[in-house]
Amino acid sequence: MRYVALLRGINVNPATTLAMADLRALLGRLGYGNVRTHLRSGNALFTADGDAESTAAAIERGLGEELGLSVAVIVRTAGQLRGVVERNPLEVRDPARFAVVFLARPPDREGLASIDPAAYAPEEMWIGERELYVYFPDGLRRPKLPPLMERYSTGPATMRNWNTVTRLLALAEDL
Repeated sequence: MRYVALLRGINVNPATTLAMADLRALLGRLGYGNVRTHLRSGNALFTADGDAESTAAAIERGLGEELGLSVAVIVRTAGQLRGVVERNPLEVRDPARFAVVFLARPPDREGLASIDPAAYAPEEMWIGERELYVYFPDGLRRPKLPPLMERYSTGPATMRNWNTVTRLLALAEDL
């Protein structure tokens, strides 16, 4: 099975510094094949047996035990990532300002739906299956939506812009 692992918060501060060569080596030691990384933000592609949840847990354990990092890992199959792209309900006006928040578990739909869109305008959000689609027309300098989304999070989450999401999909499908 082809997988994409999305590590939360990698290389954003000294506590989460991780060389992509070290990540590739760790995934190889865990027995995964065709290991590749994309960018320096904790995106890995590989082949493996097993399901996405147990694979994510194994990577989290390995990061902790071997590299001393406590990092949330969200794993999707190439097919699941294809579904995320195909189900996007919003117009991608600027791929650098459009993002997908990948969730480890389904979102708190009621809580998220209770947020008044005026509270985060002109930003936009759409609730997906295990992802949130968000548009930040003013960029990510001081967005309003992330703190509101955190309040209704049911578990770990990590965000990737649309350029990264579509590139990861292309790489995953080429594995």
